[in-house]
Amino acid sequence: MRNLWRVGALIVVLAACSWAQPPRTYDWVRASDEIVELSPMDFHAGRVYHPGPDGGDIHVIIHARQPLTLAMAGAREWNEAQVHPETLGNLEYRCVREHVVDTTYECHLPPERAMVLVLHDERTADRAIFQGIGAIVGKASAKQLVAPNEVQITYHSWQCMQNCVQPEYRWFRAVKEKYDLTSAPKLYSVVTPEYDGQRMWVKIKAQVPMTIAVLSAKIADQAYDKPETLSWALSQTACKQRGVQSMEFECKIDRADGPQSLIILPDSPVRSHKKAEIEFQSLKCTANCELIPSESK
Repeated sequence: MRNLWRVGALIVVLAACSWAQPPRTYDWVRASDEIVELSPMDFHAGRVYHPGPDGGDIHVIIHARQPLTLAMAGAREWNEAQVHPETLGNLEYRCVREHVVDTTYECHLPPERAMVLVLHDERTADRAIFQGIGAIVGKASAKQLVAPNEVQITYHSWQCMQNCVQPEYRWFRAVKEKYDLTSAPKLYSVVTPEYDGQRMWVKIKAQVPMTIAVLSAKIADQAYDKPETLSWALSQTACKQRGVQSMEFECKIDRADGPQSLIILPDSPVRSHKKAEIEFQSLKCTANCELIPSESK
């Protein structure tokens, strides 16, 4: 029953936070238009995309008078093929769509590889007529006698539409130290919470088992001055670990908790030269902090 109560309480808290601070919503937004005219068998290179480390998606609306083939190709390979047109058929194409007249073209791009949108007019002109006209009026003029395939390309970008302004956070390091262990506790003043639920991250690496805790600065000072009160001090916080040598863990604090200190000490007396490494960071708000939900909300 206790576990069920905790799960229920967590759901209530998450629902309250979601109500107080609605999540961002995104959608495709028209970015720019391009109109091109293609002759039979022509290729056209559209926009070049530069996906990030996780790849990326594109959303393009195409309207054409005559059927097209759409595809994505590597920008570098495409540029090289312009110098050697005979290699166009050997390129690696992604998201190939054939016989397109009106469509919404979408494709997921690979990570960190520049890709270009390629359009290919699928028409094949009558070579005999085309060559005959070309012999009389010239090749360029003959090409103009074939009705062009007018294509409208509408590019879109993925943008935030609602609740776009949100609090921004950044991890700040308060402590990072490697030191010689003694039997006396080590004490650091680390953070004064700026908002409810502020996250803290602690990392320790030592050659002997250690006790580490984040607790009220006032209680920590008392435990440091009077080691006999340490057990009572540790009972006043849930953010603690005992008997650890290598560990990372997180805790949360509220503004009502006040200034916090980090206290560390070996679980048993140190009789030889030993070392410990400690690092502490807290997640602080850096912008739009007034939008952070408060307990009163």
